[in-house]
Amino acid sequence: MMRNLAEGALSGVLATAAMSAVMLAGDRAGLMGEHPPKRIARAALPGHRHRPKPGEGVLGTVAHFAFGAASGALFAVTMDGREPRLPLGVVYGLAIWAVSYQGWVPALGIMPPAHRDRPGRQAVMVAGHVVYGTVLLLVLNRLRQGDRSRYPHHDWVMAT
Repeated sequence: MMRNLAEGALSGVLATAAMSAVMLAGDRAGLMGEHPPKRIARAALPGHRHRPKPGEGVLGTVAHFAFGAASGALFAVTMDGREPRLPLGVVYGLAIWAVSYQGWVPALGIMPPAHRDRPGRQAVMVAGHVVYGTVLLLVLNRLRQGDRSRYPHHDWVMAT
């Protein structure tokens, strides 16, 4: 189980890096406005939840990668011994987006629900979460590929 957690966390960190690249591209295209991890960190820090605070950018980045690592670890533990396929990674990434941007983030008053947020930002965030889920699954499978004895019934094919 510890190895699954470690492989999943590493896969989640790498997937979060890929997702962050999508977010930066969206930012350069003028679609993002403030990045959600920064807004979430702002709300968590003491003081007015919607006013900028020192350190919110760094905290947002650290929290984003920590959340990505934890989500990757959860995915790896639940997939132990199974044959995860590429569509499952995409579905997992989109589920994280839905639970976050239609669920707990608006419930805490940090951002509006996705359907009321700026359209460009949510398009980028959906794309970023698809990339997250895809990279998560590919990296996890690649890490496991080196130890086929742990997963003897895994066919290592990324069939869609």
